[in-house]
Amino acid sequence: MYNFDVEQPSTLADAVQALSRDEAQPLSGGQTLIPTLKARLAAPSVLVSLGGIADMQGVSVDGEGRLCIGGGTTHATVAAEAAAHYPALAGLAARIGDPAVRNRGTIGGSVANNDPSACYPAGVLGSGAVIVTNAREIAADDYFQGMFDTALEEGEIVTEVKFPIPSAAHYEKMLQPASRFPLVAAFVAKTAAGVRVAITGASNNGVFRWREAEAALSANFSADAVAGLSVDGSDMISDLHGTGAYRANLVGVMTKRAVAAMG
Repeated sequence: MYNFDVEQPSTLADAVQALSRDEAQPLSGGQTLIPTLKARLAAPSVLVSLGGIADMQGVSVDGEGRLCIGGGTTHATVAAEAAAHYPALAGLAARIGDPAVRNRGTIGGSVANNDPSACYPAGVLGSGAVIVTNAREIAADDYFQGMFDTALEEGEIVTEVKFPIPSAAHYEKMLQPASRFPLVAAFVAKTAAGVRVAITGASNNGVFRWREAEAALSANFSADAVAGLSVDGSDMISDLHGTGAYRANLVGVMTKRAVAAMG
């Protein structure tokens, strides 16, 4: 590690001000950032901790029936408090990492980092959620822009994520046991506008919607509707855990399992 300053604002306004300092970086749960600092892959001069901002905590349902989760809310809290309203999302949160990760990691940190194998991006994109920052609201379809890349601008903070609650949804995850990230996972949601299918862990471009499967499932919601479909494996992640072709096959397998689990 190396020397750096730590700011601990208690309000969003103070956090925004602190992030205006040169080389300042926000710290949410720290599950990615702290190991990155240890490896000296990042060297901010100031860390701005978001953990003490009460307005960024908690789970609630708004007047439009959306599940609203503060950006600083931990995975463990989402798993416990979202279960009555959105079981599929609560189930996703309950399987992230291990207990230590779930009690420190936050939804805002995960969505801002946009790891190509993270769980939350699939839930956010599959739900058609809205990402709220200190400056604006961003639709999930516009937010995720590639591996570790989002629509966030310098100094923007994810303060809340608003989830429309679908009529049914399920998250199916092939666990990579060493990291506990998904090797490939599918989040399938039935919404008023049709079926949404979001895939994580597979593509070099990060989380994506499998639109061919969405069209097939919107016409015939059954695992059989996906059976003849496939995705191109040429731009899939290929590593010691699985080739691109293997991951491309898992996209179909996980989607079919998610649909079957929804009955």
